[in-house]
Parts: sequence; C-alpha cells; structure tokens
Amino acid sequence: MTTWTHIPIMAPEIASYLLINPQGIYVDGTLGLGGHTRYFLQKLSPQARIFGFDRDAKALAMAQQRTADTRLTTCHASYAQAAQVLADYGVKEVDGALFDLGLSSYQLDDPSRGFSILADGPLDMRFDSSAALSAADVVNTWGIEDLARVFADYGEERRAMQLAHAIVTARRTQRIETTGQLKQIAQQVLGPQRGRIHPATQMFQALRIACNQELEHVAKIPEVLAQILKPGARGAVLTFHSLEDRLIKNAFKTLVSGGGWKLVNKHALAPSREEIYQNRRARSAKLRIIERL
Repeated sequence: MTTWTHIPIMAPEIASYLLINPQGIYVDGTLGLGGHTRYFLQKLSPQARIFGFDRDAKALAMAQQRTADTRLTTCHASYAQAAQVLADYGVKEVDGALFDLGLSSYQLDDPSRGFSILADGPLDMRFDSSAALSAADVVNTWGIEDLARVFADYGEERRAMQLAHAIVTARRTQRIETTGQLKQIAQQVLGPQRGRIHPATQMFQALRIACNQELEHVAKIPEVLAQILKPGARGAVLTFHSLEDRLIKNAFKTLVSGGGWKLVNKHALAPSREEIYQNRRARSAKLRIIERL
C-alpha cells in the first residue's frame, strides 16, 4: 500500500489566527489527508469538534484513519453544502472555518487520478470519482472555442487556441485517454520541458478547474462563511493561483464594504522562506483571513 505524506501549509500561522475558542466547533472545508485538522486538534480541548468536508471519498477515509480522533466528523460533500450538512448534525454556527484550495499530495502523486503531468495515467482529474465529467470528457467532446476559453481563462495560457486546435485535430484520429497522450499533444505546440516546470502545467490546471467546477465552488465561500460563522468567528482561505486569490480578495472586500466583517490582515500572508525551502508546494500559497463582527 502506498503511503502518502502531506505537509499542511502555514499550519501554525493559521491555527494562531483561527482557533480563537479552544472548546469550539470548526470546519475544515477541504479536509484532504487531514494535515491541518490533525495540527488543529493538538491545539484544541477535548470538547472541541471539527467537521471535515471533501468531495474525494478516498481522501476522507485516509484522513479519518490518519487522524483517529473522535472529535473529527468527516463529511463527503462540497464545502458549499456546509450549512445544510452542519444543520443535519444540529450545528447552526461555528467558531472558524478553513478552506485550503490546494491539491492533496496523494492526488498529485497518484498517477491513477490523472492530476499530474509527470506520470502517465488515465485522464481523469475528478475530485469526486462518482462525478459525471472527467478531463477526458472535456478534451474529447468540447468544441475548439470552449477548449480555448478554458485554457485562456483558467490556465492564463497565451497559446490557448493553438492548444485547442491541436487537441481537436488529434482526437479525430484517436480518443485522448491518458495524461501522457495529452502531454505529447501539448508539446507539439508548447515544446518539451526545459526547466523545472513543464510548459503544459497551466493547461493541466485549466482542465482540472473546468471538470471540477472549482471556481464556481470558490465563489461560494463568502456565502458559506456568512451562513456558518458566529460573531467573532474567522474564516481563512489558502489559495495557490491568481484566479482563486483574486476571487477571494474581491469577495472579502465586498463583505467588508457591506458591514459586519473586517479583514484580519490587510494584505495576504505568505509562507516563510524556510517553509518554502522545506516544502516547495508552499511557494505559491497566499492566506487571507476575515472575521465576522
């Protein structure tokens, strides 16, 4: 059995801002392998509770096993459904919520999930394996203009139309089923890897965002916070690319301007150089925190 490691990003900083009530109820909106939650539980009292949400059933099972703590309740649902799920447990409001929008290490490192450009595997990319739309469905059925829009809007890829054209041309001969096939097609337009980051990375990101409707979910975070946070409670969001960060930054500004909210930090916080040195996946992280008054 493969053992995945997961290093929670900025865990001490997030805990210091978020865990205002040691006996409180908290939401981990993107539980993953439970790294942040395990860290939080070390700081919280025996009476505290954490509700961990994730669309990935396998991640939930591993998080439950790794945490082995009765204070954690796992919920196979999107964080967008948090208010409804919490109500089912008799919980109306919570003391804090975290949304870590990065991929879990096991999702990136497991070729069978199709997230990574580094290893060949099925072109899947679904967080929830029972969801209807996979990355393979997108690249094999969407029209050239829709593909180009996805690559441009979600991947900020300058050669979006050329990539879309190459994909549509290739799939006329053979269905694109694997990450290796897609990478090979992309290299015809973008060229081979020369540095640390593969030139098709942004395209892969765009496909992942599209098939999981990630930005639609991110856009719901402010509404979720308004539904579940009690006065004095805080919401923290950890983003990893400019699209997510811009959405959260603007949404938090809108909440504050409407009254009843304040930014805990005027500007986004970033990991220390030491943390980035120890964990390269932290290098693009930005942390924004808001408090309900």
